[in-house]
Amino acid sequence: MDKEQIGIPKLRFPGFTGAWEQRRLGDYLSIPTKEPITDINELKLMTLKLNLEGITLSANRETLKLGATKYYKRHEGQLLYGKQNFFHGSIALIPKEAEGYATSGDVPALDISNVNSKYLVDYISRPSYFKAKEALATGTGSKRIHEKTLLNFKIAVPSLEEQNAISDFITNYTNLIALHQRKLEHLKQQKNGLLQKMFPKNGESVPDVRFPGFTDPWEQRKLGDQMYIKARIGWQALKKDEYMETGDFYLITGTDIDESRHIVDLSRCFYVSEERYDMDKKIQLQNGDIIVTKDGTIGKVAMVTDLDKPATLNSHLFVLRDLSGHLDKYFLLTILSSDIFKSFVESTKTGSTLTGLPQKTIVKFKFQIPSIQEQRKISTLFKSVDSLIALYQRKLEHLELLKKGLLQQMFV
Repeated sequence: MDKEQIGIPKLRFPGFTGAWEQRRLGDYLSIPTKEPITDINELKLMTLKLNLEGITLSANRETLKLGATKYYKRHEGQLLYGKQNFFHGSIALIPKEAEGYATSGDVPALDISNVNSKYLVDYISRPSYFKAKEALATGTGSKRIHEKTLLNFKIAVPSLEEQNAISDFITNYTNLIALHQRKLEHLKQQKNGLLQKMFPKNGESVPDVRFPGFTDPWEQRKLGDQMYIKARIGWQALKKDEYMETGDFYLITGTDIDESRHIVDLSRCFYVSEERYDMDKKIQLQNGDIIVTKDGTIGKVAMVTDLDKPATLNSHLFVLRDLSGHLDKYFLLTILSSDIFKSFVESTKTGSTLTGLPQKTIVKFKFQIPSIQEQRKISTLFKSVDSLIALYQRKLEHLELLKKGLLQQMFV
């Protein structure tokens, strides 16, 4: 094995002092004997996620044919990677439950020895590592990293004891992130359950669950009834080079919507000149307005809050503002961010080539409302749930950023 001392990491566990060594991946990885699948009944397909969360197993042999594409058996503990997707972090260890599953030759497996396998995968899974290897890919069309090329990649390696310590720490940290992810998903499921129980089903006028003291049936309403609905008419000659990095007038676009909290993230916004802001008073925004994307990713919804400067819309959004005085703003936001509105949006696409949500369509959206007092009770409940979801979302994002920073400092 080639050995070359290359320094020490910025962040290190107590008790470890020696310099790390530079090696080749080929010192720890080897190409196994291929085991081609010859019987379709033996074929269980293994696909690899691109987000470093591991492997997804799927047995869909009914749609596969053994022929030009050859499939090979893979075994527990092998390193699996995508030749084309290596640059996106398509790397994982094969778990016990995937023993005997198969992949094509474009997703090869390599045997691992003489190294902590989780340490090795954590090392080469870092974006700063695999992105630096793109220039080594081959092919005139789809660029690929073949096994023999991969084996020549460099890797920095400490003692086995330090490898184990790093691997254990990262595993525990990853498990902590997964725990927060499960809590977040559980909260979202609870919210969906509440939405199903606290809003009437199709054809009914009362929900399954209500606050005490409310018994009146809900009333049906169309979104176009006493609702201010406006959008920018085309671009009005607004050009990309007029989007300013700083300024006094926000230009809010669909990409500024924080979908997890259904708010506008003002830190993402561009700005426009005062002349552009004044051009169309109908789309000048107020706190409490609700915006809905009508082109591109249709149906993203957010409430405008915490405006500290005047704001206007780009051409892909509606602004909605209740004019009746009988509709709570957060209740409307809850309706529009629920599956009730999503189902409506999807139904408008059925059997058509619709690529947008025109005003003549959105005004037809029907939903049911109770009294304003009951709406406010419901809004208060969902505000609390949404705040809790946002809290866990921020915790999760913080943990993921912290992990990314730790990985940068714990490896050479």
